[in-house]
Amino acid sequence: MTSTSKRLFICLDNAGCEASLERLKIYVALPDSTAESKGQLRIVDESGEDYLYPADRFVVADLPQATRRAVLELA
Repeated sequence: MTSTSKRLFICLDNAGCEASLERLKIYVALPDSTAESKGQLRIVDESGEDYLYPADRFVVADLPQATRRAVLELA
């Protein structure tokens, strides 16, 4: 999977998921149109695995291209 198919989101609400998500941290979301049609995002969380989370817990991380590349290299 190419890094261009991955999107970045910032977690705004980790209530009930404190071990899996950190507030204000940038997360990678993997493409999943079925999940998105149901209001969810497939997020690679603190475990390093991808899980579904409600999309309203996140906002899109609109970053400059160089910053985006750097974040994806570390992810």
